[in-house]
Amino acid sequence: MGRKWANIKEKKAAKDANNSRVYAKFGIEIYVAAKSGDPDPQANQKLRFVIERAKTYNVPKHIIDRAIEKAKGSGDEQYSELRYEGFGPNGSMVIVDALTNNVNRTASDVRAAFGKNGGNMGVSGAVAYMFDHTGVIGFAGDDADEILEYLMEKDIDVRDVTEEEGQIIVYTEPEDFHAVQEALKEKGVEEFSVAELEMIAQNDVELAGEDLEKFEHMIDVLEDLDDVQKVYHNVDLGE
Repeated sequence: MGRKWANIKEKKAAKDANNSRVYAKFGIEIYVAAKSGDPDPQANQKLRFVIERAKTYNVPKHIIDRAIEKAKGSGDEQYSELRYEGFGPNGSMVIVDALTNNVNRTASDVRAAFGKNGGNMGVSGAVAYMFDHTGVIGFAGDDADEILEYLMEKDIDVRDVTEEEGQIIVYTEPEDFHAVQEALKEKGVEEFSVAELEMIAQNDVELAGEDLEKFEHMIDVLEDLDDVQKVYHNVDLGE
């Protein structure tokens, strides 16, 4: 579990600092979650999770509320949840999750992002088997052992609890994500720096030189696509 999540969040925050695109993406994700079930977050676990994620990216409350109100009202846009898998330079693997109202457009954009940057798209399942679906929860703290003991006392199993640069990072089974988060709130955690369901590579690879430059550019291009919500990969970027 070697990724440095605090650093990852800092880099994403810097990249998105003056970019409303991240808010727009969350607006769509919240709308879809609210439209697919009850628009009340307390009765819709999927919606509650997306809102918790949005808060870690400082998405303004009015954007969250507007997306929910749109789902309650006349909004009838239909979105499909899609996953693309592919390869970058020198054994690198990439998973792309998208929400789109135009499947052909999204497939074309994702394929071009791979193809123009030294990569290529694969078939469904081509790389996903090399990743583990994992809940990642981060918050300020410096005593990982105390948190692990507390969660064990609550009879909640976790994969791992680590400490990095003033942050506690808890790795959970996806189905235990909400139980862990609620238990941490009961312990007094008021703010989460990370609240994600991730695809974490079982083994990272290292790239250098031109391969690394191409890969980083490919990831940037993929993340900048309007329809793309999340990009996962197995490259150690020194995060």
